[in-house]
Parts: sequence; structure tokens; C-alpha cells
Amino acid sequence: MGRTSRNQNLDRMLREWEYEPGRPVVRRAAGDDGRDLLQMRVDMGVLQLEADGRPDGQRPHGFATYYDYLVSAAFQEGTEFELGEDRQQEVDREFYQYYHRRICWLTLNEYALAAADAEHSLRLMDFTSANAADREWALMHEQYRPFVMFHQVQATALTKLQADQPEGAVQAIGSGLDSLRSLFVQHGAEEHFDEDVFVLKLREMQDSIKSHFRLGPSLAEQLADAVATEQYELAAKLRDRMAKRHGG
Repeated sequence: MGRTSRNQNLDRMLREWEYEPGRPVVRRAAGDDGRDLLQMRVDMGVLQLEADGRPDGQRPHGFATYYDYLVSAAFQEGTEFELGEDRQQEVDREFYQYYHRRICWLTLNEYALAAADAEHSLRLMDFTSANAADREWALMHEQYRPFVMFHQVQATALTKLQADQPEGAVQAIGSGLDSLRSLFVQHGAEEHFDEDVFVLKLREMQDSIKSHFRLGPSLAEQLADAVATEQYELAAKLRDRMAKRHGG
């Protein structure tokens, strides 16, 4: 193969933008056509991701994402649908791409976009876990579900804080913890829930928000305490308040 010309190498970019081990280094950029891009400095290079659509800018089989294609293919193929090796490789690619962009959004404090990318990964994980004949391959992704859920809950709570809604942030974390607990119960690992690193981090975040904004116990926490102390009349009133808050 022939050599590239001097103006095609990345020497200057890598020299001027140092890699920092253990810390995401991310910046925004613009394409030749002005479109929004993200760049992440990695060891020995730079990753460039699209800010809109799929991170690599492709439209698999004409669909916005490979997940969208799989849903359509499953509908079209019916009982003949299979997640063969080629499809598994494409699923792996999409997981990998969305992971990197999620880290970019979190680093740039774009929490709503990080939550959206986490939700995409969870939907893709749901689909593959439900349809994969190769259970070992499905479990390879499934093991990262708590990590993706943690990012989703964290990003959702931070989005609420950006909107000056600390109570909403506390509620988002509470709902996320409930979902994580359900996952642990589903896998028969409830006894490890309280010591899980993601659970501990979310609880620490929740306590920090409450302390900083001087928030009292949430309605759900008050309800749990009322039930535990057999204050059933108070519990009924709290349930009514919660029902009204959530539209019945």
C-alpha cells in the first residue's frame, strides 16, 4: 500500500490534544457541511461521532438505527426471524457506538441526550435478550444492564437539576433504584442489592441533592414509613396525594 501524504496524518491533532488516561476527553466539532460532531480523544487516536442519528452516520438497511431495522425485520420475517452471527455483529457495533456517545454526552453535561442514548441501548438489549438463540451472547450484553441503567437514571436526575427541579431529580433516582431492585430480584440476587456500587452511588447522589436543597422525605418515603409504623390513616392520605400527583 502507498503512503498517505503529510496533510492526511493526525500528528498535529494528537500532539495538540493530549490523551488523559482514565478520564474522558471530549469536544464538539463541525463537519465540512456544518453538521454537529463529537470527538473523543482515545489512546493513539480520535473517535469522531455524529451528534444526530446513529453515531457512525449510517442508516442500516435504510433505517435510522440497527435496532429499528431489527424490529421491522422481526415483524416481516415472523417465526423465521433469527439473530444470526452477522446480525449479532451488527448489534455489537451499535451497542459499542452508543456507549461511546453516551460517555461523550455525559462528559459535555448534555444529560438529556445521554439519557436518550442509554434508553436506546436498553431497548436494544431488551430486544436481543428476548430473541437471541445464543444465550451466552445475549448474557454478554445483559451483564451491562445495571451499568446502562445507572447512566440513564443519573442522566435523568441531572436533567431535572438543570431544569431547577430537585424534587424531580430525587424522584427519578427513587424510580431508578426501584427498577434496579426489580432487576436484582429477577436474577435472584436481591441480597446483593444494597452493596451494589451503582446503588450506592445513586443513593449518595440522592442524599446529596436532598441535603443541598434541604428537601424532606418524598411522599413515597413518607408512605413507606407510615406503613412500617402502622399509621394506616396517614398512609391512605399519602396514597391519595401520590395518586393526585400522578394524575390518578
